[in-house]
Amino acid sequence: MLLWGSDAGGAPAKAETQCPFCSVQCKMTVTPGEKGVPGQHRTAYKVEGVPNAASEGRVCVKGMNAHQHAVHSQRLLHPLVRSNGELVPCSWEEAIEMISRRFQTISEQYGPDANAVYGGGSLTNETAYLLGKFARVALGTRHIDYNGRFCMSAAASAASKTFGIDRGLTFRLADIPLARCIVLAGTNIAECQPTLLPYFHQAKENGAKIVVIDPRKTATAAMADIHLPIRPGTDALLASSMLKIIMDEGFVDEAFVRGRTNGYDELIAYMSGFDLNRAADLCGLEAELIREAARCYGMADTGMILTARGVEQQTDGHLAVLHFLNLVLATGKIGREGCGYGAVTGQGNGQGGREHGQKADQLPGYRSIEKEEDRKYVASVWGVEASSLPGKGVSAYEMMELIHQGKIKSLFVMGSNPVVSNPNAGHAAAGLKNLEFLVVADMFMSETARLADLVLPVTSYLENEGTLTNLEGRVLLRTAGRQAPGETRHDWTILCSIADRLGKGPFFRFNEPEEIFNELRLASKGGIADYYGITYGRLRREEGVYWPCPSPEEDGVGLLFRQSFAHPDGKAVFTATEGERWAGASGDYPLILTNGRVLSHYLTGVQTRRSPTLLARELENFAEIHPLTAQRYRIRDGEWVEILSEHGSFTVRCRMKDHIRQDTLFVPMHWGGVQNVNHATRPELDPFCKMPGFKTTAVRIRPLKN
Repeated sequence: MLLWGSDAGGAPAKAETQCPFCSVQCKMTVTPGEKGVPGQHRTAYKVEGVPNAASEGRVCVKGMNAHQHAVHSQRLLHPLVRSNGELVPCSWEEAIEMISRRFQTISEQYGPDANAVYGGGSLTNETAYLLGKFARVALGTRHIDYNGRFCMSAAASAASKTFGIDRGLTFRLADIPLARCIVLAGTNIAECQPTLLPYFHQAKENGAKIVVIDPRKTATAAMADIHLPIRPGTDALLASSMLKIIMDEGFVDEAFVRGRTNGYDELIAYMSGFDLNRAADLCGLEAELIREAARCYGMADTGMILTARGVEQQTDGHLAVLHFLNLVLATGKIGREGCGYGAVTGQGNGQGGREHGQKADQLPGYRSIEKEEDRKYVASVWGVEASSLPGKGVSAYEMMELIHQGKIKSLFVMGSNPVVSNPNAGHAAAGLKNLEFLVVADMFMSETARLADLVLPVTSYLENEGTLTNLEGRVLLRTAGRQAPGETRHDWTILCSIADRLGKGPFFRFNEPEEIFNELRLASKGGIADYYGITYGRLRREEGVYWPCPSPEEDGVGLLFRQSFAHPDGKAVFTATEGERWAGASGDYPLILTNGRVLSHYLTGVQTRRSPTLLARELENFAEIHPLTAQRYRIRDGEWVEILSEHGSFTVRCRMKDHIRQDTLFVPMHWGGVQNVNHATRPELDPFCKMPGFKTTAVRIRPLKN
């Protein structure tokens, strides 16, 4: 079968697409080479960036090599069913019949909430929307959540509380060079979103100072004017320290605070007894260094604060982000060019994926499943009774707990790999093994798929058309340039087929992604994330449209909060709450384990580890350790070590790096098996947003001698 089309001259056609990985969503073209047999792997591909408003035509090493996983020989091409302990090929008819029968049987025996759905932040908007509708209309279950819970939940909940709206960036990427001070807190843009770096270099050329908060001197910290090597778990305290200095030294924008915010008097009272020196000691920093960073941000005419997983993936991540937002509000640096707050989204559709119904408490357009008026509106769009919609479910990790308790009996996983990505990963894997029925839709035999009763092969980014929303709230249309290989199917068509077999076909009559998007537009109309004015036609003509966009005649809003915030009174809200800080490492577990990403890999590595070029850059996992710490534990560079917490352990090679704190270990998150860092991460959750504490696990380390 010819997988790539041909131009008029018979040469392989150029596929216009966009990178499937990070939240920048760089546009590019992929052209297969002349060599090779049609329909099989070709030996040469040409990848070129396409100029657009987000990445300006840049493509990083991951995007340049993304096609390698799409054409990999390990792609799943047929449905697989477990028989006598082995996964063997079956027909789609058999697969769909089995899913509908098992879901119905479990629902009849235990109730509809015994079925659960687990989505992902890399699915298109169309599939994310349809997955939420599928759970609530086709299955009738309240139990749906997604892996974005581990990515954006802290920033999302904090921004909603402060501003009344959650969008990754409150400004446009093009505004970054206009900032005179940029604070990058817990974000390593150089490795995670490298095509954004030129924006920050332009800012520096324009005279901006950059402050980086990170326990390691990363490639991002290397460009900083001020680097704060913070002790993991103390970000909220650091933000309050900077606020104390800004308030004491007269950098508060009093007119902005009094005119456009609420809660400042309570904040003054909260900060009145703040001990800066004690806070600096707890953060593991010199007070004067914190003062320098605070003055840099406070004195600047324009400024931005960006957070990412380093701040957010903590059990007080919600409050940590709120405290950084206090800095933004106190200085009035929002709602104008060169100013604002940004949560640097990790996954390709981490923004859109959390707007339209994958989260346990959400309906499309950021509507709440607990508000009767929201339920009635969405039900009217779907053509069902509002009373038939289930209520609020639980977060992603809490679903794993319900599986262990026997309350969830089946799980449908689409676009995620929870065996690797969940904290306390061994616990999650044990639960999945005990399910009565596990279905996984994936391109590859992931660690989670290996446990499944049924595995469904899905199409890749080159084959599946749809929209994605990048970190600045710009909706982009990704076209398909390659035919689906083998018997792979688009994820959204799989959902429609199952719904039809379940007797809910009339609610899932979609033949093209655009038809789903048009229903999404209507379902989001009037909501916080209003997509109604965005059409496929506009996306083709304008190469991306910001939300909110209430009508086709209006431009989307790129720079938020020029005149007012999204709360009913138009004002933003300060936070005067400390919360409970992590107790830290001590005793039997004297070191702090923090995890993260590396340039050449993405999420759990299911795709990037199938790219020979990317895998060659990082073949195996590793732990970064300071040379003095390694000496203390008699560990040699490159030696295999075991890292243990009270929850579990894993083994990796160590790398001595003097750019990391002596009390901290850093381990990437892209490997499963015995190298999976999440075997050790702790399961405690942020009480507000249910984010696990990935960045703060107390551990010990020992060499593995031959």
